[in-house]
Amino acid sequence: MDLALLVLRVVVGLLFVGHGAQKLFGVFGGHGLAGTAGFFEQIGLRPGHLHARAAGALELFGGALLALGLVTPIASMMILAVMTAAVITVHFAKGLWSTEGGYEYNLVIGAVAFALAGTGPGTWSLDHALGIDMTGAGWALGALAVGLAGGLAAVVSGRTAARSAPHRPPSGGVPA
Repeated sequence: MDLALLVLRVVVGLLFVGHGAQKLFGVFGGHGLAGTAGFFEQIGLRPGHLHARAAGALELFGGALLALGLVTPIASMMILAVMTAAVITVHFAKGLWSTEGGYEYNLVIGAVAFALAGTGPGTWSLDHALGIDMTGAGWALGALAVGLAGGLAAVVSGRTAARSAPHRPPSGGVPA
């Protein structure tokens, strides 16, 4: 089981590191902060640069923590928050299936993050090496609750700012 948890953590974690780097630095075919900020402005998350930095940082650092198996429920919460915001702002209106742009993929990633918060990262992790025991249903439910609340709060704050700010054309506007 430790090998399976290691593979799951490293694959999902490093893909999130890459996704965050796309947003923050424009690597791996990403659009960087300017393009991501422009896209976030278009979907009603203002200020776009603030939301782009936050999403990129959560993905980058949450993915790194997950891959390392370090404070795993916190890593899971970070990933759940970003997935929640993505579902609300982009994918939910398109239905479940990813073939139609829906939230299927985001839901799978959320389930993985929840499961890892509950089971823990396994013995081949920094949590185990450092004696950090943050596992179980309470940690999983806490990560889920904080992740959902954080993602929802980001969307509400971004949309509130969008309604109260004068409309400015977005800078970039390229999907992240």
